[in-house]
Amino acid sequence: MKKNELLLKYGLDETRLPEHIAIIMDGNGRWAGKKFWNRIKGHYEGANSVDKITSFCRKAGIKYLTLYAFSTENWNRPQDEVSGLMNLLREFLDKKRATMLENNIKFNIIGSLEKFPEDILKRISDLCRDTSANDPVMTLTLALSYGSRTEIVEAVKKICSQTVSGMIKVAEVDEKLISSSLFTHDIPDPDLVIRTSGEMRISNFLLWQIAYSELYFTDILWPDFKEKNMADALKDFARRERRFGKTTEQIKQKELK
Repeated sequence: MKKNELLLKYGLDETRLPEHIAIIMDGNGRWAGKKFWNRIKGHYEGANSVDKITSFCRKAGIKYLTLYAFSTENWNRPQDEVSGLMNLLREFLDKKRATMLENNIKFNIIGSLEKFPEDILKRISDLCRDTSANDPVMTLTLALSYGSRTEIVEAVKKICSQTVSGMIKVAEVDEKLISSSLFTHDIPDPDLVIRTSGEMRISNFLLWQIAYSELYFTDILWPDFKEKNMADALKDFARRERRFGKTTEQIKQKELK
């Protein structure tokens, strides 16, 4: 079997890679501010990092990549910045369509999309549909107008409605049911969560799903986050011992079986 050249280049072990990486892409505005540029310029440079990191993850064999692109709170930013972000999203959806189809990348969205313009909603719907035709090499999920607390509230409402209607019993409500009621019901929980820019908080991102995720924080601003930086995060992940509440001895015994 031919060795993965990208993994060889960075000294990565394919048996120690995460299946699902989630990234809080932070620092676009500060990156632009340091250069005395408009914040929108920072977001466009951040979009270039999205291209590079998505390509890296696909080539490395990462099956799921989730990017926190726009939170529910981001609607409160200055109107010119929000408008600029909407234009950037339009360009991304149009320009990356052929790349996703060519490279067998499934496009996915999580979030509350009601506030988005109709033309963006159509672009999203078309791209999600068209990239779902074949068995994907990787699933790229954008979190748009996303907030984890809102997601959990919506899941609770759904389960309550099913309980009241008699579709399910209260005793049947468990972790599996809650997980299946979230926006992320069709993708696994993240193994690794990366946040750029030096901030060390989760910011209402996948609060339920990252209960056992490994967290990786870096001071690098998102537009400066390159292949090598992703490789460093993966090397750090490979050194972690994921016990999920068990002891080291239990994990070793399981590996020996």
